[in-house]
Amino acid sequence: MGKGARKKGPKKGTDRQPKVRDVFVGQPFEGLAAEPELIALREFVPSATAKLSLKDGGDVTLGTVLPMAAAAFVRSDGERYLGLQVQTRSSDISRSLKWLLDAKPGDVLAVPDTTTPPQADEHARLQDLLVADAELDVTLHTDFAWWLPEDADATGDVAVSLERANAAIMPTERLGAGAYWVLAGEKAHLRWIRPEQENLLLQALARLSAAGELGLGEGTRYAGSFRAHGLLVPVWDLDPEAHAREWAEAKDQLGTRLDAALKSLDSEPLNAAERRARDGLIGRQLTLR
Repeated sequence: MGKGARKKGPKKGTDRQPKVRDVFVGQPFEGLAAEPELIALREFVPSATAKLSLKDGGDVTLGTVLPMAAAAFVRSDGERYLGLQVQTRSSDISRSLKWLLDAKPGDVLAVPDTTTPPQADEHARLQDLLVADAELDVTLHTDFAWWLPEDADATGDVAVSLERANAAIMPTERLGAGAYWVLAGEKAHLRWIRPEQENLLLQALARLSAAGELGLGEGTRYAGSFRAHGLLVPVWDLDPEAHAREWAEAKDQLGTRLDAALKSLDSEPLNAAERRARDGLIGRQLTLR
């Protein structure tokens, strides 16, 4: 061994667990029939629950917000809850829910567990746990009493969290798959998460806009759209004095027009006026992450 040479030892850190590569997933619920509903519950529905059908035959209750913004918890009666509106360490919000399947009553998970390498856990994502073609039967609530078993009383931090969560609820009604009316202060909106590919949906919206058929009736206007987890969410401003159910028929009629416009794109490309309308719609877009 030459002068100054050192005997090589084991490389530092070779006995450690492999580091998990956190890759951003722009469409985390892709492939699930419930994708629009999952995005709605994640982004703007205040208080709602839905049963998730698992491939193993069991189920988990999905909740918009859990006590103290927990990622998951098991209620004292054994009911398992998974929260969507949480601060996640992962760039893929569908990651790692297997913890919940093995948890015991009273267990609480503050943030999603993203420490398990995906290749080592076949249940690393929602897509691996859920029945892909299962629809989501969403139940909206006017408060967060569903956090507790029947006849149970909130105490301590849970009571404080419950009070704050109840105070933040905005009146919300579901008008169909992925479509939600919300009364936000002095304004009312329809937010409609659509499953179509963004470019096609924009073309169809532009076709309706150019024909003057993009509204939901007198006193309404198309406000713009935002992207959320890979899908486009068109938004309409509505008359806040009208009840949500008064917009159900107009929303369905708009849906029929939109479906027809989407179908027409197969044989009729956009004309000049429709292309200008599309450019205007693109100028009113935001992206949520």
